[in-house]
Amino acid sequence: MSDQSKPATQLKPNYDSSAPPSSRQVVKFLTAAAIGTVLLVLSGLTLTGTVIALIIATPALVVVSPILVPAGTVVFLATAGFLFSGCCGLTALMALSWLYEYAAGKHPPGADQLDYARMRIANKARDMKDRAKEYGQYVHHKAQEATQTS
Repeated sequence: MSDQSKPATQLKPNYDSSAPPSSRQVVKFLTAAAIGTVLLVLSGLTLTGTVIALIIATPALVVVSPILVPAGTVVFLATAGFLFSGCCGLTALMALSWLYEYAAGKHPPGADQLDYARMRIANKARDMKDRAKEYGQYVHHKAQEATQTS
């Protein structure tokens, strides 16, 4: 809040391109450069090791691929099944928890929308019932007129 009362010139940091960098800035730059260099070297070593391992393992993978592909498929399908089952169970627990809170009157999120939708459906059902009753009376009246005129 106190920054709003200061003029805009005081909010900007003072960078003077002609001034030499402070020792803190030099240390920050050297540290970032050293960490970046180490990470770049590690990345290169990892890539090289991965390529060499792939070259060495390719013949073995080709020989055992008739075993690995079905095994990988089974593992993938089993994992997907367990994850799907767990997600469905978690969703069911969350829905039951929401229903319990709603029934207990604790007003969970979305309860207002549910009440509004229920009210609209009830009103529409009442309107349709009234229309059906009026139409039934109309048909009954027309049937009576038709029998009286015959």
